[in-house]
Amino acid sequence: MPRILITDDSSFQRKIISSILDKEGFETVCARNGREGLDLAAENPPDLIILDLLMPEMDGFEMMKQLRDRGLTTPVIILTADIQESTLDTCRKMGARACLNKPLKKDDFLVTIRDILDQGGI
Repeated sequence: MPRILITDDSSFQRKIISSILDKEGFETVCARNGREGLDLAAENPPDLIILDLLMPEMDGFEMMKQLRDRGLTTPVIILTADIQESTLDTCRKMGARACLNKPLKKDDFLVTIRDILDQGGI
């Protein structure tokens, strides 16, 4: 069963995302900010990371940079309310496999997750 790390400072968002994924049979782990997410990813690398951009302590951009600096190649899906094209371009250049807008569209979200996991052979 694929393990997915949800990194978002909003407890409401973490609850919604984990509820959707749990019902689909995924194992979920949650982090409240990038620093916590980075620690969890380093301890036990997940199969996929769902990542918010704007968070305290360490934002999503810095978390992606730190993941790559540590050699962790876990696929990342950005889930953000910031839909500016320049922000999305930056995320893609940093290695994000997909960028999805909040509020979350469940069907699109699940298709994206399955596509990325299938590409990784999971």
